Amino acid sequence: MENTLDCNAQNGIEIIHAGLTNEELQELEKARSLPVTFDRDCPETTPERALRFKRVNPPRKTPVTPA
Repeated sequence: MENTLDCNAQNGIEIIHAGLTNEELQELEKARSLPVTFDRDCPETTPERALRFKRVNPPRKTPVTPA
């Protein structure tokens, strides 16, 4: 399968079809519709916690373009 970039305009999510089967694409669509579930290992970020967040890599100087 050829690499193609497909943009979903409704929610701005981009999916790269890089050799995915129809079944895998359906699983991704199903996962997209599920709500986010937070737990002890992955708690919801609070505004205070977001302010303490630090990048571990520097921001890119040039934008990344799809191949």
